[in-house]
Amino acid sequence: MRHYLVVGNWKMHGSKASAHALIEEFKQHLSAVETQCEIVVCPPTILIPPVAGMLSDSAISWGAQNTHEQREGAYTGEVSAWMLADNGCRYVIIGHSERRCIYAETDRLITAKFVAAQQASVTPILCLGESLAQREAGRTLDCIDQQLNAVVDVVGIKALENAVLAYEPIWAIGTGKTASPQQAQQVHAHIRQVVAKADSGVADKLRILYGGSVNAANASSLFAQNDIDGALVGGASLKAQDFFQICQAACLAEVEMQ
Repeated sequence: MRHYLVVGNWKMHGSKASAHALIEEFKQHLSAVETQCEIVVCPPTILIPPVAGMLSDSAISWGAQNTHEQREGAYTGEVSAWMLADNGCRYVIIGHSERRCIYAETDRLITAKFVAAQQASVTPILCLGESLAQREAGRTLDCIDQQLNAVVDVVGIKALENAVLAYEPIWAIGTGKTASPQQAQQVHAHIRQVVAKADSGVADKLRILYGGSVNAANASSLFAQNDIDGALVGGASLKAQDFFQICQAACLAEVEMQ
């Protein structure tokens, strides 16, 4: 059985004071329910140490939004996966569309970061997604295949046993637009089928998250789909009540699956 996973990506937001207030409010909401799903928050790198301290007495894990592909060296301003592991990070987001689009990260670089994360025993959350132009041209699945295969061709299908995938249509990130549950399920099912052709056992256990303006209103309908195993949440993860409601929807979906 795949356990639901909800990951909050804070992006470049927050201070120590705002992080403390957000986490304390969220933990207060969470204390009122029985947590069935896995919950992770990914703050900006500089906030990882204080956030780790805030979460150390909770069931919530923490991760990072990016990593460098090398272990150490003369890479001013960069942070390695081993440094993340040393600060208790269990997960790291790899290949987010903002890294691909704004910072021109290539499939080759993203693959190198994926490898580094696993070598450091940090679970990569590999993001896949198409632009609006690619979707309108009917190339969504081709785009997903290219991004996924770029990694799998190097690391092998078994590497996905220690990874999470996240489908995040670029046109639905931070725009308020969301792929319909049916649109999202179509892509998630395709991803699982692609993996299953290589190894059905890996496919059955692989968690595939949806990311793209997930909020409290649409979370339940997304989590009701067979191949959506949670969410990579952006803006809504900065609002304690909203993030709690998304996590609660995932917990309820997990209970219904049991």
